[in-house]
Amino acid sequence: MEFDFLLPEDFGKKCPLEELVLPESANGLVVHCCCAPCSTSMVEAIITHDIKPVMFFYNPNIFPKEEYEKRRDEWVHLCKLLKLEYHIGDYDYQKYLDSIRGLEKEPERGNRCLKCFTHRLTAAALFSKEIGINTFTTTLCTSRWKSKKQVDEAGFSAQNAVEGINYWDQDWRKQGLVTRRYEIVKEISFYNQQYCGCEFSQDKSRYQK
Repeated sequence: MEFDFLLPEDFGKKCPLEELVLPESANGLVVHCCCAPCSTSMVEAIITHDIKPVMFFYNPNIFPKEEYEKRRDEWVHLCKLLKLEYHIGDYDYQKYLDSIRGLEKEPERGNRCLKCFTHRLTAAALFSKEIGINTFTTTLCTSRWKSKKQVDEAGFSAQNAVEGINYWDQDWRKQGLVTRRYEIVKEISFYNQQYCGCEFSQDKSRYQK
């Protein structure tokens, strides 16, 4: 799917985050990205503070494949506009299903989500190690629909699974970043996602408030 949106004229000029510094031990940063909208204010903050991330898209949970391709292609267009290095992981849907087997009927923000996050962030940690960057973070924790506690638990689990790689648990929702995200998303008019991504999240009655 082709996307032709442009960045807002004020992108990079209205970041509300006054200070952002990589962890002291970091030699760079990999950002695991779930989609373009969730990447907006977070990545704006990162690059505004002179950090040049390597972007990584690994989301085999997204179903069906046509939905996956829309979200992937929109994200790729955003990366190109930002002139950022980006990489796309495999769409290994069966591996995702194996990782959450037995939890298909769990509500959103339940144990299925934790297993899904762990699967994806472990892949991000392995990718980070592969390219020689020792620190990673994720756009998953920018959304109010996700539990930051779960995302961080999955991130630290991935850190423990991959030697020499650290998870950066920066809170990407504070200091006006959520409001800024909505401003950018509204101006760009991104593709309107109707559900989290996996086939099980299409049933909104499963959401836990």
